[in-house]
Amino acid sequence: MSQIEAMRTPEDSFANLPDFPWTPHYQDRLAGYDGLRMAYIDEGPRDADRVFLCLHGQPSWSFLYRHMIPVFLATGARVVAPDLFGFGRSDKPVADEIYTFDFHRQSLMAFIDKLDLKKVTLVVQDWGGLLGLTIPQDMADRFDRLLVMNTVLALGGGSSEGFDAWRDFHKRKPDYDIAALFHRYIPGISDAAAKAYAAPFPDARYRAGVRRFPFLVMTEPDMEGVEVSRRAAGWWAKDWRGDSFMAVGAADLLITPRLMERMHSILGMTRPPLVLPDAGHFIQELHGAEVARAALAAWEEG
Repeated sequence: MSQIEAMRTPEDSFANLPDFPWTPHYQDRLAGYDGLRMAYIDEGPRDADRVFLCLHGQPSWSFLYRHMIPVFLATGARVVAPDLFGFGRSDKPVADEIYTFDFHRQSLMAFIDKLDLKKVTLVVQDWGGLLGLTIPQDMADRFDRLLVMNTVLALGGGSSEGFDAWRDFHKRKPDYDIAALFHRYIPGISDAAAKAYAAPFPDARYRAGVRRFPFLVMTEPDMEGVEVSRRAAGWWAKDWRGDSFMAVGAADLLITPRLMERMHSILGMTRPPLVLPDAGHFIQELHGAEVARAALAAWEEG
């Protein structure tokens, strides 16, 4: 891959993040991505028996997992939470066309391989799931548990009213106020937390990833990512041998309970989901610790 022009958010933009004390780590030599720096949180023993790999969506970043990370760390596990390229502290390619499904999927696979992550519990929501749920089929020896929150495997079978509204919003207001969006989607969120979600994006030059992601969701059968997602759906249903847990934010208008019921079936899950009636799309923000504890308890019970 040739050199990609990218922005790097100044570190002082991340001053005084609430409840996010962890020091970022960086990888700038991911296979196929030389010259781009990916940021990530990496806490807990490097030789821990379990690794929690937490993948965020759009327009969030690893800050979203700040209430879940301490719960996972308390078990003695290692917790790794990368920022996708274009988000958080990771480099942000300037050109919109750089952002493709394969660009992000391959970067995550290169990241997992670079850190040699094993005994992984995959933790996903939103784009973290659209991308992350397609990875274990090709790295099956590295994964043994799944925690899935409001997300889908996009199989090219159409859209929904909620998602059409989300995509249309990005057409009309591509450089919207991210802090205001989090205030709107998460009643009761603090001003400091809402500002933290907006911190990676000082101006429009940093926001190509935020602008592009809604238009990459595979709502048509010929879109990039459909084939690998369909293959993943078959793999989860037939070949997955690990333990899975689902939590559903039932107040989500974007990825509705009906879509999550379908995902429960697609993923071949038998354990009933944890349904949180008042939780919306960003379920980790107000219910992260609760979901983490519930998943750990379910896995402990077997």
